[in-house]
Amino acid sequence: MRVLFCSRRFWPAISGISVYAENLLRELVGAGHDVTMVSQYRADAAGTRVYGGGPPPDVAGVTVIGRRSLGEEAFGEAGGADFERDVEDMVATILAEHHRQPFDILHAQYGYPNGWAVLLAAREAGVPVVVSIQGGDGHWVGSCCETHRQAMLRVLDHANALLIGCDSFAMEVVERLGVARERFTVVPGAVDTTQFHPPADPREGSPLRLLYHGRVDRRKGVLDFLEALALLRGQDVPFAATVSGIGPDLDAARDLAAQLALDVRFTGYADYHAAPALYREADLFVSPTYAEGFSNTILEAMASGLPTVSCRAVGVVDCLRDGENGLLVEPGDVPALAAALKRVIGDPALRRRLGATALEECRRTYSWAAVGRQIMETYAALAGTAPDTRFDPVLPRDPSCRFRAAPHLL
Repeated sequence: MRVLFCSRRFWPAISGISVYAENLLRELVGAGHDVTMVSQYRADAAGTRVYGGGPPPDVAGVTVIGRRSLGEEAFGEAGGADFERDVEDMVATILAEHHRQPFDILHAQYGYPNGWAVLLAAREAGVPVVVSIQGGDGHWVGSCCETHRQAMLRVLDHANALLIGCDSFAMEVVERLGVARERFTVVPGAVDTTQFHPPADPREGSPLRLLYHGRVDRRKGVLDFLEALALLRGQDVPFAATVSGIGPDLDAARDLAAQLALDVRFTGYADYHAAPALYREADLFVSPTYAEGFSNTILEAMASGLPTVSCRAVGVVDCLRDGENGLLVEPGDVPALAAALKRVIGDPALRRRLGATALEECRRTYSWAAVGRQIMETYAALAGTAPDTRFDPVLPRDPSCRFRAAPHLL
């Protein structure tokens, strides 16, 4: 089968979406599919600082086409980010490749802008569309303006198949945008357990090493983490803390750590293949996130045998259960977060039990072989069917969208 995979901010952009895309591409190629990936990227200074930027790297067995998102980079100009320009570029690129050699399936990561671009391309290409709904799609895209609300509704109503990471996230999208629950097929996240695994010689000692790894973003709870560390220090609880990654709130996190006089190691950009070593050097993973589509970093921590302290949040409660394979607190509750960290730091038996349970469950449930097979079964079920073209291809233009001034939030 010839597959067009439309990604958003693939490597060198640091995100769970890059991880997901790389592993899925590997599974598709391994199954013998002919895969082309189109991925837009930021190359301006602002985009590079937030994500890591530049064209996507080669992927073994995949035709990789990088397209610079010049419309998004225009966020500082009058009218702000021109997402429409980037959508038009994706559509033209996909159709040019389709006319060169036809695709059998178009698969987009994100409902907007990628899913909308693929839906438009399918009108001319005449092939079915699969859209993976990701974090921002469900949490905030569509609540920003009428343009993006209409785009999301048309994608949700007219894609041939919608994939989503977990049931709690699906219900958030249902409640916020009114789509029917039966439209979604739950395909959970997965992790490469050949790369992410516990250390051969686990360390026992003090202080315990606490790791925050991923997008450095207040919506992921990084500022809450730092405030909780200040509470621990005030209670004379020993710890060593690392914040790994880049993101929109890296400067704010560094400033807060300095303001609180915290001794926190900020490691900055972490290549995906360097990440396993970061987990193996840690004793406890901390992810005080407010919402996820499905957390790749939590799966990576589970595969590394780490106990995790996180939140009762969408996209987390589907893989972590409080007291069984992790500890959960309410998002934004800094005193509760500090108390949970103190509990795990002070109880070695609890740490070992949580880590061992998480590791066993991860190996049993979240394998890429199973997830890749489920996605390919979706492709096979749609092969030869027609796209749903019963939608207006012209969106209303709402200039009030807050993301036009800060597109990295979309």
